[in-house]
Amino acid sequence: MGQVPLERALSKLGVASRSQTKKWIEEGRIAVNGRVIKNPVFLLVPEMAQITVDGKPMKRAESCTMMLYKPKGLVTTRSDEKGRKTVYSLLPVHLQHLHPVGRLDMATTGLLLMTTDTQLSNFLTDPDNEIPRVYAVSVVGRITEDEIKRLSKGIEDKGELLRPRSITLRKVSNKESHLTVELTEGKNREIRRMFEALGSEVTALKRLSFGKLNLGTLTPGHFREITKKEIL
Repeated sequence: MGQVPLERALSKLGVASRSQTKKWIEEGRIAVNGRVIKNPVFLLVPEMAQITVDGKPMKRAESCTMMLYKPKGLVTTRSDEKGRKTVYSLLPVHLQHLHPVGRLDMATTGLLLMTTDTQLSNFLTDPDNEIPRVYAVSVVGRITEDEIKRLSKGIEDKGELLRPRSITLRKVSNKESHLTVELTEGKNREIRRMFEALGSEVTALKRLSFGKLNLGTLTPGHFREITKKEIL
């Protein structure tokens, strides 16, 4: 047990977004052990404190995990300093406290998990657990079998070894190549960096599945709640 700021303690309860709970504090709606606290960084030990909102005890919310079909053009952050739209623009107010399990860059589409379950998130993103993620990839030009073998062996880039679990060439022409790539880590821009090392530009990137989950009939911009049993 240890002391944490009040706004963080409320965030951990998963009852609302951090900005929402901060507003509650500033409005004087939050009390700790019967005393109204208007300072978001007031320190307390959550396990030993009785926290109420409008006089009612606050309890940890049931964990919630959503599968979202991320469209192109959205960033996977809660807010963006450049004013770009984020994936949170797709979620209703009562789901704004979910956090993404890893990220998809602005140009990448497909399956994005969002959850309140930190333990689940850590398990899914831990490289030691080798949770597979499968992507459909389109690149400019013809990718050869020799280049596939080179990628399969791994490519060194900026001190990191980029190596897919598997890579399959599905369709190829002089104009464009289509591939399926399976990863077990969430390294930053990993697929784009692999093909950049070959001198090839990725024109489309879509995550098809994450672990046992796949997009199914979900359409861009939509989401559905999922259970742990579906994931693990």
